[in-house]
Amino acid sequence: MTYRPDPTPSGIAELYSPRRRTALVLTGTGTAGAYHAGVLRALHEAGVKLDIVAGRGIGVVGVLFAAVDGAQRLWDEKGFWRSPAVASLYSWRHVPRIVAWALAIAIIIVAVPLAVVALGLVVFPIDFLLRMVGGSGAPSLVATYVRVAQSAFAETALPTWLPRLVLLVLGVAALVAAIDGWLHRGRRSRGGAWWGALRPPLSANAAVDHCWRVMWDLVRGAAQLKPPPLADLGRRYTEMLAENLGQPGFRELLVAVHDVDAHRDLIFALVAEHRRRALIRRSTIDAADTRRAEVFDLAGVARDHIADAVAAALTVPLATEWHTVTFPPDAYWRGETHRLGDRPANLIRIVDELIDLGVEQIVLVSAAPESPGPHALADARIDGRGRLGEYVQSAEAAVLRDATTTTAGVRMFTIRPAHNAVGPFDFGGGYDDRSHRRQPLTELMSRGYEDAYHQFIEPVVGASGERVGTL
Repeated sequence: MTYRPDPTPSGIAELYSPRRRTALVLTGTGTAGAYHAGVLRALHEAGVKLDIVAGRGIGVVGVLFAAVDGAQRLWDEKGFWRSPAVASLYSWRHVPRIVAWALAIAIIIVAVPLAVVALGLVVFPIDFLLRMVGGSGAPSLVATYVRVAQSAFAETALPTWLPRLVLLVLGVAALVAAIDGWLHRGRRSRGGAWWGALRPPLSANAAVDHCWRVMWDLVRGAAQLKPPPLADLGRRYTEMLAENLGQPGFRELLVAVHDVDAHRDLIFALVAEHRRRALIRRSTIDAADTRRAEVFDLAGVARDHIADAVAAALTVPLATEWHTVTFPPDAYWRGETHRLGDRPANLIRIVDELIDLGVEQIVLVSAAPESPGPHALADARIDGRGRLGEYVQSAEAAVLRDATTTTAGVRMFTIRPAHNAVGPFDFGGGYDDRSHRRQPLTELMSRGYEDAYHQFIEPVVGASGERVGTL
């Protein structure tokens, strides 16, 4: 836990107080959401007061449910992280799978002549051993192999149809990749046409669909079984939050994503009525113009963009497709279509926004462990998703360190694991080099639950009980 309290004039560090405006920030990618769910469960059971919840990456899923008193849908038996659908999150796209299978089949086809030749390395030693022991079956065995080899390498056999079959398989794979790249080629795409086939290998669609499917189970009426279109569902969510803001269990919401085309971080927020001015901040003409470009008030017409904010937050740069959003003609961007995605450094922007919104205490939750120190390095991952996960987790740990360095006097309480063997894309669980066993996501969820108690609830919230009346 990282806690840097500001000393009081008497030299005694001030502790946590439920009377102060408190924010919960969830940051991470992929499986980090399971850790967030465990922490949220502990905070819910302990009755920790939260005034505003904010998130980036997969943390947006946690804050989306926590804002409407539905965090239990993250950890219960039919919840988000216990559903079998979690195993398919951020899966490989169909085209990369087809290309990979085509390459594997081509390699197998090319290996057929080598296998025929290698068979001789088995047949002739057996022939030699049978001759040594006086066996009589060796001549027929060798003769059979010779006939097979001659038939395989005849002019009308392998030398003729094998290269054609390889070209056919590779050609079909290349055609599928080219068609996929052409169909998804944007109007503003530049560069060679063949680059269009090299699209990101993973898909975030399953994560987005699963998030809103579980949310629909939470917000739907008794007579409504079929979910509405995603835009309508998002609008219904923001309207429900806006109408109930201030009621027990309902909290202000803030989501941060990155606009690749505008080179800006975008903030989607729904705050109390008396704080909306602080959210927009129209102190000067230049500042007001900048805020109009970057801040979207979900209590107003921007409520239609909550689904876009969630989809963009679940987008992993370069690993998945950017989420595109078309702004209204009367908005700042005048109907332009922009590409949105996640950015680990958005955490720093979230902290700054929360400070401007009057937050006095921040509970920061991350599944990225600190560096273990010298002589504690684990073996490098060799699979593609594992390599990507290592980089993402390393970047998030570095940003987390920067975000907790200067907090402008705001008290920062950090909950994070000392060790996490589950990578951001290990939805089937991760292998722990320290204990030499696999760890499922349910264990990561349990670790978040325990860390929340050991790092924050017992030493911070519990220790502050004697001074609540004086803080």
